[in-house]
Amino acid sequence: PFSLKIKPFFVGKVMKLSTKAEEVATFFAKMLDHEYTTKEIFRKNFFKDWRKEMTSEEKSTITSLSKCDFTHMSQYFKAQSEARKQMSKEEKQKIKEENERLLKEYGYCVMDNHKERIANFKIEPPGLFRGRGNHPKMGMLKRRIMPEDIIINCSKDSKIPAPPPGHKWKEVRHDNKVTWLVSWTENIQGSIKYIMLNPSSRIKGEKDWQKYETARRLKKCVDKIRNQYREDWKSKEMKVRQRAVALYFIDKLALRAGNEKEEGETADTVGCCSLRVEHIKLHPELDGQEYVVEFDFLGKDSIRYYNKVPVFKNLQLFMENKQPEDDLFDRLNTSILNKHLQDLMEGLTAKVFRTYNASITLQQQLKELTNPDDNIPAKILSYNRANRAVAILCNHQRAPPKTFEKSMMNLQSKIDAKKEQLADARRELKSAKADAKVRRDEKSKKTVESKKKAVQRIEEQLMKLEVQATDREENKQIALGTSKLNYLDPRISVAWCKKWGIPIEKIYNKTQREKFAWAIDMAEEDYEF
Repeated sequence: PFSLKIKPFFVGKVMKLSTKAEEVATFFAKMLDHEYTTKEIFRKNFFKDWRKEMTSEEKSTITSLSKCDFTHMSQYFKAQSEARKQMSKEEKQKIKEENERLLKEYGYCVMDNHKERIANFKIEPPGLFRGRGNHPKMGMLKRRIMPEDIIINCSKDSKIPAPPPGHKWKEVRHDNKVTWLVSWTENIQGSIKYIMLNPSSRIKGEKDWQKYETARRLKKCVDKIRNQYREDWKSKEMKVRQRAVALYFIDKLALRAGNEKEEGETADTVGCCSLRVEHIKLHPELDGQEYVVEFDFLGKDSIRYYNKVPVFKNLQLFMENKQPEDDLFDRLNTSILNKHLQDLMEGLTAKVFRTYNASITLQQQLKELTNPDDNIPAKILSYNRANRAVAILCNHQRAPPKTFEKSMMNLQSKIDAKKEQLADARRELKSAKADAKVRRDEKSKKTVESKKKAVQRIEEQLMKLEVQATDREENKQIALGTSKLNYLDPRISVAWCKKWGIPIEKIYNKTQREKFAWAIDMAEEDYEF
């Protein structure tokens, strides 16, 4: 049992909590070092939900969160975490074996007579809701999911999994029109969560392949669509003009469509259709360019989008007589835009534009940046630079890793040591050459050859380390994974690897190779997106 130190202003008092209240307190204690626990909205939501779990005696004693001292609990969990790190090899192996046993028992299903891996077969544990950015519900209690919340979806003739003793499932249904196996409704947003098949499964792979084929269809008609929306900028109808400008933003800036959201339910994030007047500034002239629009808003997951684009006078018209909080595109919403996109091409959505522009950018950048004479590490740097161009287009950012400075220093000291090693090797080669000049025998000739090879080997190792440092520095605030997994046709990367003799594992890790097995089999070196 934990004791929670309640600190009245004058005297410390240790209090044993009831089981429910204690569990919720531990969720807060585990996050004590996190910035979240300093945020007013997080603390307010947490305290409100924590009080719901308290006994009446606890409620009357614990009246303010600021008087509670969670450090005792926090230290307990830090010690536990430290103990896990110090585990022996045997103990770690035991845990690994247990996890493998669970995976064997629960991690597979049979679909259309094929054994398939299930992605997330463990239910999310209870905890405190975090949300992205300034989410109004952060700090609320995510409740424990009980069997009575769970809907199982399987075929009629299958062996229905048994609920834990003394419990029953909410429902067992047999719906073969959907791809999920289990679903439940979470209590914070009221959204439905699912257990699905692994990305490497046939059904997910086919869906992935279709997504890129739709983007390739867009390639055939994109010029026509671009000419059309440029024409529509001059339309007499305001609705058509707004739609054309929005489409230009989606195409050129890779903005998301921006669905309407309920106020107060989520953080204030927007996309193209939901942009407000306050999110853009017009500059008749900026940095030597005419008619520049400056964007500044929070997009999906509260990631800031900031960009300056030379653009035209239409936006001035859309902003006339409007307040900062008014919609920029007041005659447009996502359903109007999506209907128009469907008319332009079957299956066309804003996401298809993102996928198309991301993939085509990767393909063009790889052609431009790959130097046939480079060695493998330098070619991989070119690949990562091409991937970075896509991540910048899609605004995939990350906070610099906490360990960034330290790992860069470690890498720099490795580089310095390697330079010293190279200087030594060169000195040795020089003296071996001088020695061979005097001796002129076979043995000294061989020594010169082996010293030469040593110098070359160290030069290659040094170059590899320097390339790594450049790559890390350029990648400091850019997230490559999102585009690699979701927006880039993997066949482009596979074809590039095959063309230049780069091992695929240098580009895709094991999980990614499983997800993209279809592309690795399908694409030859001449594949064109």
